[in-house]
Amino acid sequence: MSTDHDLRTLESRIGELTEAWIAPQSTQYDGYSGLMPAVRVQAAASNAGGKRLRALLALSAFDAARAMQGNPQNSDAADTPERTAMIDLAAAVEIYQTSALVHDDIIDDSDLRRGEPSAHKALETAARDTRIGSGLAIMLGNALAALSAHIAQEALSSLRNQAEGLRVFLAMQRDVAYGQVLDLSAEEIALDDPEHLVAASLEVFRWKTASYTAIAPLELGFLAAGLPAEPSHRYALRIGEPLGIAFQLADDLIDVQGSSRSSGKPVGGDIREGKHTVLLADALQGASPCDRDRLIAIYEASQRSDDEVKETIALFERTGALARSERRIAEQRRLAFAAIDAAIGEAAQEAAQEAAAETTGDRADAGTFSPYAADHARSILAEGCSHLLPKS
Repeated sequence: MSTDHDLRTLESRIGELTEAWIAPQSTQYDGYSGLMPAVRVQAAASNAGGKRLRALLALSAFDAARAMQGNPQNSDAADTPERTAMIDLAAAVEIYQTSALVHDDIIDDSDLRRGEPSAHKALETAARDTRIGSGLAIMLGNALAALSAHIAQEALSSLRNQAEGLRVFLAMQRDVAYGQVLDLSAEEIALDDPEHLVAASLEVFRWKTASYTAIAPLELGFLAAGLPAEPSHRYALRIGEPLGIAFQLADDLIDVQGSSRSSGKPVGGDIREGKHTVLLADALQGASPCDRDRLIAIYEASQRSDDEVKETIALFERTGALARSERRIAEQRRLAFAAIDAAIGEAAQEAAQEAAAETTGDRADAGTFSPYAADHARSILAEGCSHLLPKS
């Protein structure tokens, strides 16, 4: 199916599923609280928009896996019960992302999300109280995480590998929480050890970003289409880890090279927060002693002014940190697409071996995994992965 059709369907289902979950509670308590309707409105607002990259990747993995199994003509069918259920599973991943973003914005004290007030800021305005607004947003994030698990469980009941799929979905949530702990812990790393900071930041990317941006969507799609658990995990990890790391590296570049209008977030937000990032570590490694001292002074201050944000971005440019991140992205992209080719090759070989075992054994190519099926699966998966990456 076309990306535009999938996006329209996803947007509609995310709204319907969120409203069905939140609405009964929001009307039940209207009699003595004016805040539940505000939470209901914010649930819809937080879930609205976005590029739906994770959902599109999950759908691509599902369609590619069906092609891998020798049924390329069925991989594009949008009106089958299985693909309808897969749409809901992909929506569950997006709703979980919303829950994580609501919490992330509280942790980072971010004012904007997708160009609009972040959930805790909007609810702070509704409640006319900072503490209550943050509390409401925490509860909203929790409710959306619960909703995502509920949707995933319902969708998986109509798909293959139900128990394993639910395990992967819940493990995804655990990995993101662990990654957030690592992210906060990275702030304790001394700035005089940039090599340690790079290693720690890349580990954060693996757990906090790659886990739910690439690895889990791929694995859920593969499993839901009927691929066995072991190859599903193997393919998802090999493709998803470099893909997710490339995505986060690119997102960090957008933070300093983009605009609030294009990113929906304040430019230099990570710098304002004093976050210890790969960009900062690369800048420290490439800086002259004078520039290094200046960067450390900026980041060790209690806050950073607009002028200091601009100065830091200029230092990132001058020290070669921006160019180095672009090289890192290119290398992770190469690894991800090489992993796609390897996965398709392994799947073809395994299909041929299974088919040969079911025959007299004199034809190792007796499987249904044709060259067309392999090319079709590769094309579907490559397109899904490309959505997450900047244009090369």
